[in-house]
Amino acid sequence: MSDFTQWIATREAQGGRAMLGLWQALATPYSAEICARAGFDWLLFDGEHAPNTAQTMLAQLQAVAPFPVHPIARVPVGDPVRIKQYLDLGFPTLLVPMVDSAEQARAVVAASRFPPVGIRGVASATSRASGFGADADYLKRAGDRVGIIAQIESAAALEQVDAIAAVEGIDGLFVGPADLAASLGHLGNPRHPDVQAAIETARQAIARAGKPAGIFALDAEDARARAKQGFAFISIGTDIGLIARGASALLASCAD
Repeated sequence: MSDFTQWIATREAQGGRAMLGLWQALATPYSAEICARAGFDWLLFDGEHAPNTAQTMLAQLQAVAPFPVHPIARVPVGDPVRIKQYLDLGFPTLLVPMVDSAEQARAVVAASRFPPVGIRGVASATSRASGFGADADYLKRAGDRVGIIAQIESAAALEQVDAIAAVEGIDGLFVGPADLAASLGHLGNPRHPDVQAAIETARQAIARAGKPAGIFALDAEDARARAKQGFAFISIGTDIGLIARGASALLASCAD
């Protein structure tokens, strides 16, 4: 059982509440530590749209290590090299964007497992994930502990969501409303009824597979609605958004 699956299972002990997370796009350990200290259940470190490198991802992972928060890294693309690097850094769970088919999902899972199960390169003695070789059982246990979340964010993925959710090694699925809206012809309008219907279609398919569904909420009200809808882990904002809104509010509060 992956660390992600075990972590999600703790919801049951908390009345089945949704796990609330925050997107990290500032690419700095300083802000990551502040957000981890705030008490979020999980933090997503974005390697797709944020200016992150392997070194900045590592620094942020180290910064949040003392806190009881589940770190998730979004790789830029489902590329075996990037997946290998992020896992070697020690991220327990990866979010992979733009997974449009079961074939892609299986390839992602293979990239996260050592041979003969998968194709992940072996560098246990030099990887942070293995304690730089101190964990003698790392190679045997790593495949079971790695968490993989497939991101559903296109019309193609929506058509294949049942098949994607059924792939062994896919531990959860995450709906991206912005890209899904664009793919459905409603760029910039994730609240469009067609998009909302598509989100519910995806959620139902994920539920049928017995796997947790995640989503990026549009605001606090949307987050509460998604929790009632049955989403297990919900992003309720971004570090950039916190600064932008806070700066604007502070300035407005001091205006004549």
